[in-house]
Amino acid sequence: MNDAILTTHNLTIGYKTSRKNVRCVASDISVSLQAGELVCLLGPNGVGKSTLLRSLAGMQPPIAGEVRLLGENIYHLQPQELAKRLSLVLTEKVDVGMLSAYTLVTLGRYPYTDWWGNLTPEDEAIVHWAIKSVGAVHLAQRQLSELSDGERQKIMIARALAQSPIVMLLDEPTAFLDLPRRVEIMLLLRQLARETNQAILLSTHDLDLALRLADKVWLLSTNGILHIGAPEDLVLSGAFADTFESEGVEFDVASGEFQLHTSHRGEINVMGEGIASVWTIRALKRAGFQVNQKKNGLPISVEVITKSKQVLWQITNSQSVYTHHSLYEMIKFLDRF
Repeated sequence: MNDAILTTHNLTIGYKTSRKNVRCVASDISVSLQAGELVCLLGPNGVGKSTLLRSLAGMQPPIAGEVRLLGENIYHLQPQELAKRLSLVLTEKVDVGMLSAYTLVTLGRYPYTDWWGNLTPEDEAIVHWAIKSVGAVHLAQRQLSELSDGERQKIMIARALAQSPIVMLLDEPTAFLDLPRRVEIMLLLRQLARETNQAILLSTHDLDLALRLADKVWLLSTNGILHIGAPEDLVLSGAFADTFESEGVEFDVASGEFQLHTSHRGEINVMGEGIASVWTIRALKRAGFQVNQKKNGLPISVEVITKSKQVLWQITNSQSVYTHHSLYEMIKFLDRF
């Protein structure tokens, strides 16, 4: 564990519900963040992911235990010293007035500047590097108010990079982004962990992306237990399915996806190959059918016929044959049965 940058020892986290009462969210947390790794913090809503991040960042004192950054108790570090080692990107949008993207990134150098905030040539070089690292050179001179959510998030990450931290914590950095931008930000963070050798921890609800990209997952369950391991380890152990088990949805270990519980409408035999068959099966399952590709003699069968660039769906039912030109049309036809 020589690469451990941030460690916790018997950490218990929570918050005050009143002057005398404290709610414990999770206890006995002993974990570490390693250099060069992207770690995703997952869990259902309300289990305490943000509370854990704030505790690791030194923003919220723990109920018990400690957090150490390079061996030093994080709660004993002066704010300026802590800011040189750890940066934080929160979900909430901060009102930055008329600041340009470049100016906001320069604020990441505040732990290193003098009273007047003057930047040295070295500071300027680091700011330029941070902006370039997130692919935002073309955004530098634009005002923050003009940027899209995805562009703004890149600038916030660049500001955090400009602090030259060894640990970066991010609270749901993809929360307000569309799918392409979520993928882009997650890939960017994984690349930054590799290139800068930082430890990067982020909370997210993008379970599929976390399973695909994280080096390690911290999975916080509703009973306050923190499961730790490679994404595949937590899937195989059953921790992933157990944590997200809820009425009407279940995690399918075989596909790595969540499946909705739908009413069972019978079996259908599907014949055909290629991508059209894959999406035909998906459409039939969505409609509530159990698909079988090897069982003959079923009341209904669907043959996927690909001719040049055209796809046809031929349904055989009780010796009658019906041909459809779209999956929508086919599903509507099956709704009659």
